Amino acid sequence: MGGFGLFDSVALLSFVGAWLGYHIAVERGPHAACSLNSLMNLRRRRWFEQALARENRIIDTQVMNGLQNGTAFFASTSLLAVGGAVTLLRVTDQVMQLTGDLPFIGVTTRAMWEVKVIGLAVIFAYAFFKFAWSYRLFNYSASLLGALPPAATRGSPETQRALDECVSMNVVAGRHFNRGQRAFFFALAYLGWFLGPMALALFTAAVLLVMWNRQFGSDSLAALGPQGKSS
Repeated sequence: MGGFGLFDSVALLSFVGAWLGYHIAVERGPHAACSLNSLMNLRRRRWFEQALARENRIIDTQVMNGLQNGTAFFASTSLLAVGGAVTLLRVTDQVMQLTGDLPFIGVTTRAMWEVKVIGLAVIFAYAFFKFAWSYRLFNYSASLLGALPPAATRGSPETQRALDECVSMNVVAGRHFNRGQRAFFFALAYLGWFLGPMALALFTAAVLLVMWNRQFGSDSLAALGPQGKSS
């Protein structure tokens, strides 16, 4: 199809499989509860429990604003990346001429280049939708934070239900943010395909290794302490 050979197909399937496999392992796998994301979700609950105990929740709204601003930054960056990828389609002829003179890039047809660029744009568009939805969910979470009952009502069923809603919404917002950021990381691996199928496979393996280490073997995970895994 479009000049793609067997190695391209295998490398692309490996890329997709690595993305899906990592997604399942981190969010649904047997060790998902030990991941950095999962342990931080427990800390989100601790945060809102402390917020519920405070009469003045200005600091909590400031933290929420920081989460929203960071998400908005990535959402706007995703749009810029989509625009940049689409722009590459307008310079196909120049790219074909340039890559033809480079010894470390295999033969690339016009159709191959366009398919690769469209794939890159799709990845960044997916990231944008995740970040945009995460931003909306953080807005909802901020509303639920403002709706938390006074500290004097701690222990009542209504207050516990409000706390659970606030925590759950914030966790879901963080989950979508993580998926958008994951797309950014795998976009870096996808760039290897422009150098050839072997580069795509190597870049994918490297990104997968780095991301796996961050979730299950990083100093960030160690910073939570050994008690984190039993929380």
